Amino acid sequence: MAESLTPKQVAEHSTVETGLYIIIDNNIYQMDSFVEEHPGGAKILKRVGGKDASKQFWKYHNEGVLNKYAPKLKVGTVKEEAKL
Repeated sequence: MAESLTPKQVAEHSTVETGLYIIIDNNIYQMDSFVEEHPGGAKILKRVGGKDASKQFWKYHNEGVLNKYAPKLKVGTVKEEAKL
């Protein structure tokens, strides 16, 4: 079930208890179930929870990593917030 969330809605999922969402290239990934498996440690994921982690992700990973885990962890995409 893919959702379309605003960056503000993603920010509400900034801890393991609230789902720990991160954004990579406008796609949203739910990391709470992966935190303990992450080879770089849980601390790194918790630090970027609820935020756009694209820059940090691409610094240490290649496209193969994203292709491997995206089917299991992707929950949606980022939509633009309405301008008033």
